[in-house]
This record gives sequence, structure tokens and C-alpha cells, in this order.
Amino acid sequence: MDDHAAPPADDLTPPAPAPPGRSTLLRTAETHLAAGTGVVLTGPAGIGKTALLATLAATARARGERVVRHRAAALDHRPTARHRRPSLVLVDDADRLDARALDRLRRTLDRDGSRALLAVRSPSHDLGTGPWPPLPDTAETPVPPLGPEDTAHLLDPFGLPLRLVNQLHADSGGNPRLLLALARAYADRVPRSGEPLPLPPEVHTLIGTGLASLPAGAQDTLLAAALTDRPTVELLQRSGRPAAHDHIARATTAGLVVTDDTGAPVIRFTPPAAADVIAARAGAAHRVALHISLAAVVTDAAARARHHALATTDPDADLARSLTAAAESARGQGAGRLAAELHLLAAERTPAAHPADRLARLLAAARTGAAAQHPHVVHRAADAVLHTDAPADARVHVRLALIDLAGQDLTGRDEIFAAAFVDAADDPALLARIRLRLAWAALLDGRPLRAEAEADRAVLHARVAADPAAEALALTVKADVARRTGRSDARAHLDHARRLPHPAPAAPDGRLHLTPRFLAARFAAADDRLPEARAALLTMLAPVGHGTGEETVAVLAALAEVSARLGRCREALDFADRAVRLTRVTGSSPGPAWHSAAVAELAGGSIARAAAYAARGVLASEQEHDAVHLARHLHVLGQARLRTGDTRGGVTALRRLKDLERAQGTDAPTTLRWHADLASGLTGLGELAAAEDLLRTTRTTLATGPRSPGVTAQLDRAEAALHAAHGDPDSALALLDAAATRFAALAQPLEQGHCLLQRGRVERRRRRYAPARSAVAAALTLFTRHDARPWIDQAGRHLAQSDERTLTVSEERIAAFVGQGATNQEVAARMFLSVKTIEASLTRIYRKLGIRSRTQLSTLLHTTHPTT
Repeated sequence: MDDHAAPPADDLTPPAPAPPGRSTLLRTAETHLAAGTGVVLTGPAGIGKTALLATLAATARARGERVVRHRAAALDHRPTARHRRPSLVLVDDADRLDARALDRLRRTLDRDGSRALLAVRSPSHDLGTGPWPPLPDTAETPVPPLGPEDTAHLLDPFGLPLRLVNQLHADSGGNPRLLLALARAYADRVPRSGEPLPLPPEVHTLIGTGLASLPAGAQDTLLAAALTDRPTVELLQRSGRPAAHDHIARATTAGLVVTDDTGAPVIRFTPPAAADVIAARAGAAHRVALHISLAAVVTDAAARARHHALATTDPDADLARSLTAAAESARGQGAGRLAAELHLLAAERTPAAHPADRLARLLAAARTGAAAQHPHVVHRAADAVLHTDAPADARVHVRLALIDLAGQDLTGRDEIFAAAFVDAADDPALLARIRLRLAWAALLDGRPLRAEAEADRAVLHARVAADPAAEALALTVKADVARRTGRSDARAHLDHARRLPHPAPAAPDGRLHLTPRFLAARFAAADDRLPEARAALLTMLAPVGHGTGEETVAVLAALAEVSARLGRCREALDFADRAVRLTRVTGSSPGPAWHSAAVAELAGGSIARAAAYAARGVLASEQEHDAVHLARHLHVLGQARLRTGDTRGGVTALRRLKDLERAQGTDAPTTLRWHADLASGLTGLGELAAAEDLLRTTRTTLATGPRSPGVTAQLDRAEAALHAAHGDPDSALALLDAAATRFAALAQPLEQGHCLLQRGRVERRRRRYAPARSAVAAALTLFTRHDARPWIDQAGRHLAQSDERTLTVSEERIAAFVGQGATNQEVAARMFLSVKTIEASLTRIYRKLGIRSRTQLSTLLHTTHPTT
């Protein structure tokens, strides 16, 4: 509902379900109202205050309360009606009330004992001006932006790809009105990955309305911010705008900007295209004057060069050269998007007499823009090349930049590949680069044999062209395929790739994550050499950590995963958060970042958040045909479900993963370690034969391919659960002790703690309560030392269970079957016992656990007795 709209007094929009993401806020408001306190909802235009007013009013009316709703304008000019009894008085846009109307409202509330439910665009202390003061006996309740998950729920009816939804969340700043306007525009025609998002007319109108609501001084400040690469309040103040803080606060209230709370408080336009709209509304002469004044106050040389270039449209060879130098400097500092824009400006300022220089700068803009996920620059540069009689090699390179811009999602890129082959003809250097892209695409698409075939072709072309960098990248693909398929030649291919000379750049800009160096770090992690992998990844993060492209996300994601396995939980969450933020702002594929976030949350955050990231990651990966991250998300989803007690759901996810990998031939145990998890889940379901078969075949595979001590220890832990289920606790404990020792040596404390939890469970089944408590207490100490919050909670639940109420092994199996919905007859048949025995056992189980029904048993098992 529009924040400006308000029905006549005593008339309310029919109640609707609570807006997504507002349940907590509504409960807070209801608590205040129930205590006799009024509520003032605050927030910028479009944030959803009017919808919340309607929901709260409908709830109040359903309770039998009298609800009176006024327009702000009506209170200014009409005497307030006398109410027959205390009422809930609603006023939307209450910040428009003048002093007289506010006094009238205050008297009404005092006279009738009514409560106020108001909506204002911003609390008075944010602006420091205006007639709006807080009323007595009211609680200000800020309405926050929607989070990513709530955004996804809000936009579900539009059927948009999650990659686009993720970007729209960033572009809108979580503002529901702007989100819906963008979603309505893109629902009819979803832009392909890597294409600039067109600005819908409805959003253009919203920007104009917001801008018109600002005073002239604020509009001028906002124009200066729109012309700046990284606007901050401090920069705007240095440019001669002492009231910049107030002006940006007003622009925030109008829904035009948000201020990032990460690092320096950079001002972001919502949507980003609002900056272009605001700049276009100003006259050319005014823009030139502002660029000149801004060039005098920015401290960064590259930003200064940008302002100088935008202050003129005349060709200038010296200016073009300085812009090129500034672009290279910016790229070296990780400012890829600014570097791409500067390369493009350099090309546009190059005199017609220097066509070769102009072409080189366009190609640099395309390559750098693709690396930095800057679609506007890439498409402008590509159009400038493809719409002329540019040489074939230049045409191929800009087509490759368009392909690289799509990232993980290469659907719909067949036409570009076909055109690239036509332009490349029989040039081996160009063909090698095209084949490389096809190999990367096939690997993501879950076709490893096709990926290796394309890599083989790329190797041959690269050798003919004497291009060792391309050859190294192709050999890296071969090494990756060999490792995924469990072959023993993976290391040989990688070593060969690393021995080749690597002239700069060794990979296309932004493709560090496809180099031998990065894969070597991945192999180290797969081989359980985690400290080595972490050290290597940190050296890679140093030069790319300020970037915005896929390589930065890939390095951050890999660090998050390695840190989680090392028990560095806070570090893992930090790396993952950075990856997720970059993905959202740049509109790149969310699968890799969401997977790292799921892994980090599973280790040190929240299992519920881990499951949410993984579930969304499954859908996003399916949409982008990304088989690699689909498998990874299914693994985390399976783990999360097992750890919350949803054993059947966890097994279902892991079985899907098993089928997926086996269909692709990529089920090597050291690549994605799902095998032990699935075996444990099968044991929990009582499918002991299936668990035994999986463990046996996995150990056989492990013996003939790359080995990993960590995978062996995980299999030992899963087999211990199987021995315990068979009534052989001594064998189970021996395996668990060996596995815990192995994990301690490998510096994997969370896996070690998992073994201790399992030991406690086995001991508890034997009614050895002191050893059980000792093992669980040791696990809890370990988890606490590493800030592993989900594991701390799990260990706490285990300690609470370590008493004489503990079930026997047989009783635990009966409880598990019943908790999953099996009837007494079905349990009896599966355990080869009589129905009377099952009934007697259930009576004992109920007594021990202090419950009275099968429903209570199911709930208890799902909340306090997860599979471990």
C-alpha cells in the first residue's frame, strides 16, 4: 500500500496477511498497544508503514476495539470528533501535521484515554527540524528494510530467478515499494545474467517524486553525490556543503539513498540508476561545474582523473593517456569498477587519429568490467567494438568478456559462443580461449567428460599458439576433472600446469579462481592440509580482497569453508558475510557465496540459517544449471536436517546428492564428503544394510583413488554408529577414539568434538552415565573454545539427557521409528518383536521421557535428539 494513501475516517482496508518479514515488529507494536502505550512507526517512504497500520488496525478491530483512522490533512482543518469510548486513533503521514493539529490530536488522546497509532517518515531527531515532536505515552518503532529472505518471500509470486531477486534486494535497499515496482517490471521479461537492468518507468516516477520532495539545497547535495564514484557525507561536506548530513538524511527519508554500515559510510542510491536519473535532470553546464569542484576535493588520484574527464567531452590524447594510467592504478588497488569506467572514458576521449589506442582501451574496459561485474561498461565497450569494422581478435575478446560477465549462469550464451568461433576462424590463440570457456561451462553444468574434452582441445590450440598461460588453465581443468572423478592423475596435471611459465596475466582478469594456484589450495583442503590451504588463500585475498568480481567471492568463500573446518568460526562467518554482500551488490551468481554462508552458519552461527541458505542455494543452482554448487548445497542441507533431528529429510537430500554425483561420475569421497553423513542418516533410520553397503563401497573407492585421513576418520565415526546400532559398543568406542585422535592431529576441532558427542551417546546407551557426561563435557569445552554455537547448543542438550532417564538401544530404535510415524505393527515387523513388546516398550519410553503421546515423542525427538 502507498505510504501517502489513507482511507477516510472509520474506513479501513480489509485485513490481509502480515507483510513478509514484519512478524517481530508487529508483535512489538502489539505489546506496546496492549500496555496502553501508543506506537509511532518510523521509516522512509515505501518501507511499508501504511501496510503495517492496516494490519494492526485490523487486529484491533478483530478484538472488538474501536478504530478511528484520520488523514493527516483532515486533522489540520476539521475539529476532532468526540469518541464514545477509548479508541485506537490512526494517522498516516503524521509528520505532515502542523502544531495546531498535533495539539488537537494530543487533547483527543488525553480526553478519551485513546492510544495513538501513527506513521511518520522519520523521527524528529534524524532531521533535527520540522514541527514533529514525539507525543507522550508513545513508543517509536523503526520499520527496518526487508532482509534477503523476506525479500525472496515478497517476490515469490513474480517467479524471478534468485540471482535477480538477490540483486533487487541490494538495488532497493530492502524497500518493499521499490522492490515491488522493480519486480513488476522484470516479471514480463527477465534480463539475462550479465545484462544491465533497464529502469522501469514506474521506478523513474518514484525517483522523480522523491527528488521533488526535497528542498533545493538537498537536491544539489544529492546531485553532487550522484556525480561521485564513492560518495560520503564527509566528501560532500568538503565540497562546500556543510548541511550534507541533514540533506542525506532527508534523501534517505525520501527513499532515494541508503548508507552502508560496512566500513566507510558510503552513500548508495536506491536503485543505483537513480544517480543517473538525478544527473540527467541537471543541466550540462551545472554538471561540468560540479565535476570541476569535486575534482579539487577528492583525495584519490583515479577519482580525480574521472572528474576531470567527465568535465569535458572533447577528445584529448593527453587526457586519455592519464585516464589509462589512472585505470591501471585503480585496478591495482582492487577498484575494478572504477578502473573499468576509466578505461571506457579513456577510449571515448581518444582522438579519432589514434584508432589503435581507442580499440585497446575499449578491450581493457570490457575485460576489466567483466571481472568487476560492471555490465553497463562491458556492454558499452562491446557495442563500440562490434558495431565497427574491428579486427577479428578484438571482436572475439569482447565476446569473451560478455561470456565472462554472466559468471556461473551461462544459459543463453550459445549465440555468443557461435559468433566467437566465426570471428576466431582458425586462429589457435583465440580458439584456445574459447575452448577454455566451454570447458568451464561444462564443468559447472555437471558434464566432466565434456569439460575434459574441451580442455584437451584448448591444450592443443594453446601449444600451437605458444600460449603457456592458456595451456596452464586448460590443464587445471583436466586436474579438476580428474580429482572429481577419483582418478590418480589429478596431481600430475596440476603439477604440469604449475611448471608452465605464466606471463602476466596468467588468467583473464577476474579469473584467479580458475588458475593452478587456486586449485592447488583446493587440493590442499581436500587432502586435509587445512593450515596450508588457509595460508595460500590468504595470500590470494590480499590483491583481490577489495574487488567485486567472482574471483574475490571465490577466495572469500574458500576461506570461509577452510576456516569453518579449522574451527575458526568467527572468521568463517566474517569471510562468508563479505562474500554474500559482494554477490548481492554486484548481482553475480549467489550459489558460491550462499554455500560458504551455509557452511559457516552450520559451524558457528545458526543451523536454521544454514538450512535456509542451502535451500535457496539449491534453487538458485538449479536455475543457473550449476551442478557443482547444487551438489554442495544439497550436502549442507542434508547435514542441517540431520542435526535438527529431521533424519528422513536429511537422508532424502543426501540421496539426491548421491544420485546426482553418480550420474556425473563425480562421487569421489575426497571431493564432497557426504558419504559418512548419508551412512549415519541411514543408520538413524534403521536402514543398517544400506549403511553398511555405502561404507564398504566408499572405503573401496577411497583405497583406489586420492586418499584423505579426514574422510577415513569420518567413515570410522559413521561405522561406529552402525556398530552401536548392532549392539557392539566396544567396537564403536574404539572407532570413535581413533577418529577423534585423527581429527585432533588434523586440526579439525569440530569434527573431534562430534566424535566426543557420539562417544557420549554410546556410553549413555550402556547406562555408563559418568563417562557419557565426561565425553560430552569435553566436547562442550572444545566447541566453546572455538565459538561453535550450534555445536554448543547440541552438546548442552546431550548433557541434559545424560541421566537415568536415558533410553536403551532398543528403546531408542523404537522411539525413532514411532517418531517418524511408524505404527506399532510396523515397528514390530521391522524389529522382529511382538506388538505387545512394542506397546510395553512405548510405555517405558513415555515414562522415562515424561511424555504421554506419540505426537509429543515426535516433537521431542526433532528438538532434543538430533542425529549426530
